Amino acid sequence: MERRNFVKSSASAIVGIAGFSIIPSTVLGKTFGNIAPSDKVNLACCGIGNRGGGITKSLHATGLANIVALCDVDMGAPHTLEVMKMFPNVPHFKDFREMFDKMGDKIEAVNVGTPDFSHFPITMLAMSLGIHVYVEKPMARTFNEVELMMGCAERHNVVTQMGNQGHSGENYFQFKAWKEAGIIKDVTAITAHMNGRRRWHSFDPKMTKYPAKETLPTTLDWDTWLNTSSHHDYNKDFVNGQWRCWYDFGMGALGDWGAHIMDTAHQFLELGLPYEVDPVMLEGYNPFFFPMSSTLVFKFPERGNMPALDITWYDGVNNQPPIPKGYGVSTTDSNIPPPSDGKLEPTKLKPGKIIYGKDLTFKGGSHSSPLSIIPEKKAKDMQGSLPVVPESPSNHFENFLLSCKGEEKCRSSFDIAGPLSQVFTLGVLAQRLNSKLIFDRETKQITNNPLANMMLRGGQPRRGWEEYYKL
Repeated sequence: MERRNFVKSSASAIVGIAGFSIIPSTVLGKTFGNIAPSDKVNLACCGIGNRGGGITKSLHATGLANIVALCDVDMGAPHTLEVMKMFPNVPHFKDFREMFDKMGDKIEAVNVGTPDFSHFPITMLAMSLGIHVYVEKPMARTFNEVELMMGCAERHNVVTQMGNQGHSGENYFQFKAWKEAGIIKDVTAITAHMNGRRRWHSFDPKMTKYPAKETLPTTLDWDTWLNTSSHHDYNKDFVNGQWRCWYDFGMGALGDWGAHIMDTAHQFLELGLPYEVDPVMLEGYNPFFFPMSSTLVFKFPERGNMPALDITWYDGVNNQPPIPKGYGVSTTDSNIPPPSDGKLEPTKLKPGKIIYGKDLTFKGGSHSSPLSIIPEKKAKDMQGSLPVVPESPSNHFENFLLSCKGEEKCRSSFDIAGPLSQVFTLGVLAQRLNSKLIFDRETKQITNNPLANMMLRGGQPRRGWEEYYKL
């Protein structure tokens, strides 16, 4: 993939921190060559424990990547040791800024498997260096951060992929084929549901302050872990997956599972951004962490010849959607990776979706689980008239690396994944404020709530981290 030279135009962005630059010296006058078809992609890995470790191993398993650097703010902690042992001779870093400063000219792509709130600065810096990026879902924590990431990717002409891995599986190709054949048409309503127990369900919804300061592990670089966010004292309930509980760090059940459930409908039904988000039910609401249960309604307008459509999101153990007659058994994708805190707990209704068209109703799971027509008798009657669904030529990790080599096009590139991620940021904002949001799709502004409109940008980044919003 031919990538253009990048010359940083603003010298003000070069600001020293801890002996190295926020914007690495390698960004100045850097020239990239082609990645030959026979070559492996030189890949750096940011976040090598828990889910980040799983992404690293999956990218390496393709045989298309040459791991050249490992980066984790808790390097040497138990959850990082497996990947460290896999690559004993690869340079280790605790700070992504130092890694890019010292090795930027040796890195062609990076995977970002870190907490939601930290995706933004790592991804922005990498793209400004002309480095291709695979970033775990959701893309970022705020609407504005996603907007900036989409713009940066376009300016620097880099390959991008969001890590909703089911978007390269059967559901992707089936939804596309069925939509093009007119099987999926005139959709007016979708229910999307994730009813499993979440980490914050063990918290007290009446909590009035953040957890108390605890002793910092000797392996952890807490300041770099915090990166752009406001200061918090270290507590074990902020790290190793627990970050997902808090509005300041994560995106809750919607950000975690929405990209595995709504993704194909959002893309192939051309939904874009909603004009209204309504939190019709929040159980256990509080301003610090996510509700015990949520029901959110996202309203999308008519698009071309497609009718207006509502997506209703349900989370919470007992907050399940109504099930249509003939639904049958709930299914799931056997390829779903287990969460870092153990196995997925069994639920009455596995994560998935129900799609209501004018003439047909469909049910589906999450990730790459295929859709079924319900009731079963209707599905049998239509069996001979359904189009052939092509097999995927590559899984999500192969798709990214082959795209870096110019041989494929990413299926969840930022121009596709960005608006989807922005849907989630609007949903989380409605949860956080417990308020209906009216959104102007043209100006990308919230028109009925000045505070919510200000929060599209998120909080002020900590001192020393402002430059990532200017790249």
